[in-house]
Amino acid sequence: MSGFIDQIISKNLNTSVKSSQTISGGCINNAYKIETDKGLFFIKWNKKEIIDMFRTEEKGLKLLNNHSPVHSPKALSYGEIDNKSYLLTEWIEKGVQKPTFWESFGRNMARQHKVTWSHFGLDHDNYIGSLPQSNAQHKSWHSFFIEERLKPPLNLGASKGLIDTNIQHQFDILFNRLEELIPDEPPALLHGDLWSGNFMTNNDGKAAIFDPAVHYGHRETELAFTQLFGGFSPDFYSYYNQEYPLEPEFKERVDIHNLYPLLVHINLFGNSYLSGIIQTLRRFS
Repeated sequence: MSGFIDQIISKNLNTSVKSSQTISGGCINNAYKIETDKGLFFIKWNKKEIIDMFRTEEKGLKLLNNHSPVHSPKALSYGEIDNKSYLLTEWIEKGVQKPTFWESFGRNMARQHKVTWSHFGLDHDNYIGSLPQSNAQHKSWHSFFIEERLKPPLNLGASKGLIDTNIQHQFDILFNRLEELIPDEPPALLHGDLWSGNFMTNNDGKAAIFDPAVHYGHRETELAFTQLFGGFSPDFYSYYNQEYPLEPEFKERVDIHNLYPLLVHINLFGNSYLSGIIQTLRRFS
């Protein structure tokens, strides 16, 4: 493996590896912390067939690098060597939260969400976890949410026998109500997979976000997802709302937005997440 790492560093940074350390790369990839004369770097790698995931992640990181005030690892390169694919980024050193951590995080995420685009979606598809994520462009968020977010994992779950026809019928009813349930918003630059496992405290004591599933979407979907598994202080939402106030009754819509990540989790991890979907459908369909 050292030869593989050496080739990546030599090719992309024109230097050599002083030391490397295996670290946790999540449930999908392998990962290394690399020390060189030019600083510390992060490499995650997998079999060569996974290269498209790294290609789109690099593009997503570059969007965040260029347009978000929230720190994200600088994307440096992706590629294939020795029948393995890889993504090379800067290394983010862990730090201790400043007292203003949640204020800074909340306000900067609100500023990121003010970055907008002409359509909902993106100019390329990407992934959420290991699942393909369609970003076909729509002028309407409601049609984007139905066609590119809810229907693909719903159909995939049905093909696996995880979603029955009754649930599919309830989704059809919900689709017809979305315009009355969810207020219009301009497309917002979203991290796309923002939960407590995808942010950390950097060595400046501020938030850093990583492992994105970037697209331009409805900002409420981002904030709803942060609440699905916890880990965000109430101060985060308070300061966010000061910087970019949410439409009234956002809390009532959280469960609708979280149908997408729950459908993703059903397809990745099984139907233990189905009960949350059923409860939401009973409320709104």
